[in-house]
Amino acid sequence: MHHAEWLDLLARHVPDGSVDLLYADPPFNTGRTHRTPPNAGRRAGRSTKSAGERESPPTVAEFADTFASTAAFVDWLGERLTATLPKLRPAASVLIHVDWRTSHRVRVLLDDLLGERGFVNHLVWAYGLGGSSPRRFARKHDDILYYSLDPERCYFEAPRVAATSRRLAGRSKKATDVLEVPSLNNMAQERTGYPTQKPLALLRMLIRACCPPGGLVLDPVCGSGTTLVAAVQEGRRAIGGDASETAVGLSRARLAEAAGHG
Repeated sequence: MHHAEWLDLLARHVPDGSVDLLYADPPFNTGRTHRTPPNAGRRAGRSTKSAGERESPPTVAEFADTFASTAAFVDWLGERLTATLPKLRPAASVLIHVDWRTSHRVRVLLDDLLGERGFVNHLVWAYGLGGSSPRRFARKHDDILYYSLDPERCYFEAPRVAATSRRLAGRSKKATDVLEVPSLNNMAQERTGYPTQKPLALLRMLIRACCPPGGLVLDPVCGSGTTLVAAVQEGRRAIGGDASETAVGLSRARLAEAAGHG
């Protein structure tokens, strides 16, 4: 886990041709600035600071996810994805986690970078929680765009989920491209307070499906470290980085805890 912006992480810590799975959950172009709840940077009741050291609040820059325009966001992401391509193995997979604000533009970007034949799935993470509006259908999902450098050779193990039909009662079936994984509620044990934290169950499913055992997962904007923890739990290697000191401290604490339970 490295305190580094995406491009710096690639230049200093990621060998060429080494990555089996790129997962990135980049800062969405939401038009707002996240501020971290008071308990962010803590895990299981323990501060990531040493004893007697005061917990410092994150800066606005650490949690700002506002771009001047959608085009600016796409330019930012495109520069970093282009720089990442040499780091990928010949049959590597790419998962880019976005939402309704930018998914249409990011899919075109990925078509340009990886070719339309590189497209594998448009995954929908349906989570249910959140507000609703009297002016539109409730927005209750994110999009995960799944591409590969070589879709014919990339690793894939179909996830299994509980069957819901009477005929298959008590059995499992292959997951569809709609992933129904609950988001983290305020009482979830794994919740850290980090504003963009995703559930471990979602990342474990994606990594198990798209990265070979022992393979290398790269998350260059890893936030609270969920991808890295999920990789460790699934027997994969991981490289992560983030420009936020708060994110780095939290991720390192979670990784240390995961290793202690391993």
